[in-house]
Amino acid sequence: MQLFLQAINLCAKASLVGALLASFLTGNIGAQDKVLNLYTARHYATDEALYTDFAKNSGIKINRIEGGEDALFERIKAEGPGSPADVFLTVDVARLWRAEQAGIFASVKSPSLGKRIPADYRDPEGKWFGFSARARIIAYDRGKVKPGDLARYEDLAHPKWKGEICTRSSSHPYNLSLISSMIMHLGQEKAIEWARGVTANLARPPRGGDTDQLRAAAVGECAIAISNHYYYVRLMRSQKPEDRKVVEKVALVWPNQGDRGTHVNISGGGLLRHAPNRDAAIRFLEYLASDSAQKYFANGNNEWPTVKGVKLANAELESLGQFKADALPLATLGKTQANAQRVADQVGWK
Repeated sequence: MQLFLQAINLCAKASLVGALLASFLTGNIGAQDKVLNLYTARHYATDEALYTDFAKNSGIKINRIEGGEDALFERIKAEGPGSPADVFLTVDVARLWRAEQAGIFASVKSPSLGKRIPADYRDPEGKWFGFSARARIIAYDRGKVKPGDLARYEDLAHPKWKGEICTRSSSHPYNLSLISSMIMHLGQEKAIEWARGVTANLARPPRGGDTDQLRAAAVGECAIAISNHYYYVRLMRSQKPEDRKVVEKVALVWPNQGDRGTHVNISGGGLLRHAPNRDAAIRFLEYLASDSAQKYFANGNNEWPTVKGVKLANAELESLGQFKADALPLATLGKTQANAQRVADQVGWK
């Protein structure tokens, strides 16, 4: 693996739904090829530039419905063969794995995708592809914690950190995938012990997103926060005084650099099995692996490109430097996630 430099909230209006249905029902295949119906669980404003760039260069109009991962997944299943959706984008490899297991993805045979997306970040049968990567890092109060005391995820369970950890809910995919990785590396019993230790060390009941954990560490509610790296970079790039204060107060560490490496997850997507605009969908997926799109992921949302050799224009992201990423096969995280939730429930990690 290479070294590396998030009830449905459907925002679609009636006109968008109409456009989706029209694109599906029309008998004009040529017209269909100029339309892409996208269901996406990515809620990043910076993705707008990516969609605009694709439409401008391809001539393909994107009809988009945004929502929560679970709700979109259930919607696609409920719509069945009549679904207008062509592509499903989501965050977290376990979500992609679940979609694959449910049979909603179709295999894509694309030399371009096979060449550009490393094998670690795609399904071997071409049913899903990872287009951006995110690392689960440990952030800490510079005045309270020595970096060497938090060199590994395992250190989060040490009794010395009782009442000092802030994190979001264990049921969120970002934490479930981390717990899954601990199960795979430590085994079931030791992973339970670790999760129990982390739970005992929580400064407060889990609430909010990753940025909330970073802010809490900055104001002294806790000394340690668990977060995806790009939330920290977002604060680094902000011009708001309150965000700058968080960065001044809080630093981050890449866990487990001395052994297996830092846990990494992906955001990705795939071609839906009943896609009415298959050619446009494959073209869009190939676009997401292009240098242009990979730069949008990195420069716009501070995620790592999964395509090797893409040059960035994000000084803050690059300032984090290179790190060793966990080589655990990502599909494994999906297979283990239900067990990870049971572990969290067993130890009382809300």
